[in-house]
Amino acid sequence: MSVTLYQSSIPVFVRHLDNLSGLLATGLSYAHDQEVDEAVLASARLFPNMHPLVKQVQIACDMVKRGGARLAGVEADNDEDTEVSFAELQDRIAKTKAFLLSLPEGAINGAGDKTIVMPAGPYELTFTGTEYLHLWVLPNMYFHITTAYNILRHNGVSIGKIDYLGVGSFISKGPE
Repeated sequence: MSVTLYQSSIPVFVRHLDNLSGLLATGLSYAHDQEVDEAVLASARLFPNMHPLVKQVQIACDMVKRGGARLAGVEADNDEDTEVSFAELQDRIAKTKAFLLSLPEGAINGAGDKTIVMPAGPYELTFTGTEYLHLWVLPNMYFHITTAYNILRHNGVSIGKIDYLGVGSFISKGPE
């Protein structure tokens, strides 16, 4: 059985957005427990010339939303990037997931050989649908979610690889 473009995209995007949502929930809990203003954590960054946590979440959401839309051949609304709180980021993730789950599976599965031309700063990039997913969208999604994870971890939030991967439901408790 071969894996379809849809199976390699939408469920993967949704899974990692769920994981990102869990990381943010743990981060907010940490902020409350440590009596840290959540705005401090939301604006934290790893290095001065890197984007803060809020922007990492926004970009991760935009990447998969636009990626899914381009593969499906539909337009995606532009978000205004006004989120400043963890609750607003959670809403952004939820809206992104709802949009992704509304995309037609057949259209995405038929996009493997489709030509996708997109702007990237001063460049114009051209991909097939398969290249676009595997060489642009997925790596960018992982980069920004990993960076969000690293910002939280760097600031003391007790999260680990299990939280990033979201595999808690796959862990066997062993014989009882």
